[in-house]
Amino acid sequence: MAKKPARKIKDTVEAAAAKVSAALTPDVPGSPGSGTPAVEEPATPHDPLPPKPEQGAPESRTPTGAATDVPPTDNSQQGEYLTSAHGLRLRDTDHSLKAGPRGPVLLQDQHFREKISHFDHERIPERVVHARGTGAHGVFTGYGTGEAVSRAGFLAKGKETAVFVRFSTVLGSRGSADTVRDTRGFATKFYTDEGVFDLVGNNIPVFFIQDAIKFPDIIHAGKPHPDREIPQAQSAHDSFWDFVSLHTEAQHHTMWNMSDRGIPRSYRTMEGFGVHTFRLSNAAGETVLAKFHWKPKLGVHSLTWEEAQLLSGVDPDFHRRDLYDAIEAGAFPEYELGLQIFPDNPEETFAGIDLLDPTKIVPEELAPVQPVGKLILNRTPTNFFAETEQAAFILGNFVPGIDATNDPLLQGRLFSYLDTQLTRLAGPNFPQIPINRPHAPVNDMLRDGYHQNAVHGGVAPYRPNSLDGGNPFPAGDAENAFLDVPVTVTEAPKIRQNPASFDDHYSQVRLFWLSMTPVEQQHIISAYTFELNKCYEQAIKERQLQSLANIDPVLCQQVATGLGLPAPEPTAPPADVEPSPALSQLGHTWPADGRTIGIVVDPDGDTGDLGAIRQAIFDAGMVPLLIAPHGGMVGGLPVQRTFATARSVEFDAILLAGAPVPAPDALPGRDAKAGAATTTVVDPRVLLLVDESWRHAKAIGAWGAGATVLEASGITGTPGVVSKKTAAATLTALQKFLGAHRVWERFPAVIA
Repeated sequence: MAKKPARKIKDTVEAAAAKVSAALTPDVPGSPGSGTPAVEEPATPHDPLPPKPEQGAPESRTPTGAATDVPPTDNSQQGEYLTSAHGLRLRDTDHSLKAGPRGPVLLQDQHFREKISHFDHERIPERVVHARGTGAHGVFTGYGTGEAVSRAGFLAKGKETAVFVRFSTVLGSRGSADTVRDTRGFATKFYTDEGVFDLVGNNIPVFFIQDAIKFPDIIHAGKPHPDREIPQAQSAHDSFWDFVSLHTEAQHHTMWNMSDRGIPRSYRTMEGFGVHTFRLSNAAGETVLAKFHWKPKLGVHSLTWEEAQLLSGVDPDFHRRDLYDAIEAGAFPEYELGLQIFPDNPEETFAGIDLLDPTKIVPEELAPVQPVGKLILNRTPTNFFAETEQAAFILGNFVPGIDATNDPLLQGRLFSYLDTQLTRLAGPNFPQIPINRPHAPVNDMLRDGYHQNAVHGGVAPYRPNSLDGGNPFPAGDAENAFLDVPVTVTEAPKIRQNPASFDDHYSQVRLFWLSMTPVEQQHIISAYTFELNKCYEQAIKERQLQSLANIDPVLCQQVATGLGLPAPEPTAPPADVEPSPALSQLGHTWPADGRTIGIVVDPDGDTGDLGAIRQAIFDAGMVPLLIAPHGGMVGGLPVQRTFATARSVEFDAILLAGAPVPAPDALPGRDAKAGAATTTVVDPRVLLLVDESWRHAKAIGAWGAGATVLEASGITGTPGVVSKKTAAATLTALQKFLGAHRVWERFPAVIA
């Protein structure tokens, strides 16, 4: 029997996908779909195309957590033909049912009403905070080293656990830019055999406030002003600095935010922290206190402030694009989960640091981070809304061996996160949404409500019962039931008050400042100066300067000079603290996996080395993008960017394979970037690309005619700029600088 046309098309698509997978030269990431479109509109019916190779979906589970044999793709659309939501095949979706060609639309048009009604209700309320985010699927593998302190099954040696991670910014709306200066969320959902464990963290280990009752206040202060709804996704305004200068407990988090940590280069180069102290218990019932850390394999790297500003306009989706492209290219983001362990003493302190104060850290030099497992993100979402947007993280989703402490911020979040989902996801059954479904059996006696997907049997959803034979039965120690650790609650008066140890608002801020290198300190000074200059009220600037004076006199004086204000004297002598080198991002060498290398090519020059250097970059685990005067092909290779579309912020390093003369479109009236330079020897947009990359401390290499561009730019011989006789030698020299991410020695910091 001859194959159906649809089957033939599917076979062709699958064969093409297999051919791509088997190709010796990897494809540059960014293809929008799994098929190859034709110029003509398709006319032969066929089944939906398969997902792209790097895409995944929530594992097929029933609403009550049972595994199924159903492939995840079966939860996607099915069949060759357009249907209604109820499966009715439709012959036309372009014209509403009317009383004649020019008549009114008829109320009986069920298809129109269903289509437009569903469209009207496509959006759900965005998150109050962390609205702007993106996600990826992955797998966590335990090392077994955590079993000594926690009986959580996912920490067992070699145990693999499916995860979903959502990265986000805090202040901006869903439509804001990725690269704003802000705190980032790093929320991980572990689908363990014992139930869902949600580790809901940030890229900063401390928080603005010590008590959750102030959470609405800090968010209201950081959000756009309610009268004008501006500024969006920024803390550079009066209400934010009014709050943090009055609530000096916020100074520590603010210092981290003003550092380079506030503008990460990538989610792949961003640390994550559980923020709070948790209580762990092992199989013997012994307890310890602990803090969770995520350490990225590629190290911790940031954008420069100018890059962040440019990207907000050039590519506001930069971080999510970087994450998706890296996974598609096979440069899977990798993180190590580590624990800082502390004795569970009655005082709940360590080295004089109150472990229940979420505005404090414990330096890693005092309590090293002990690795307990590895996370690899290897699949992108198939559908952003179904997965990333509907993912619901609940602070109270613990598993046996992990429990809460009395951190007052954590205690409030235990209530707030659950309460939020009830409204946002329209009822109590949000755990049944596929991305939230546990990978463990569910028998909860919870019934009915909006969007109930389970079809419950039995007649007695209560305990005790005899009508259902007593089911469900309570579990005990033998069944590894969750145990609320029986911590003794000290007899105390009912009071609205913090312990005295919470009153120290400056010593750890000073510790962070003194732990930074001069380069990082310079960036912090610039950030404070920029943000406070955006404030209108002088009183707010002066009040914040007083806090800076209590942190460090040099910091205060430098910022005051930028504001044109006198530097106040501290109200108390700055604390005598020991710096923590672990807090600095600089001074290490990291893998260059997934870095993007821009290669400027001249179609009229020597292109003989292009194929080899492009392959060498792929072989090194990086992504090469060819930049040419025009699209199409150069030297038999596809061009990914043109001089009109490329900008330095897209690339981690630049290679100059030629010195292209000004292209026909290098006209200021057509491309404003063409007016960036006065020389006519090299296309001015190439000079702008090189100049920006140099200013942003990126490595730049050239060979052959490309050296002409270095000379025209006036950067020959400066740190991090290499010129060799061959393409291979240039790439080798360039890679030395990529390990440190930036060439900061190009700009020695001077802090008086």
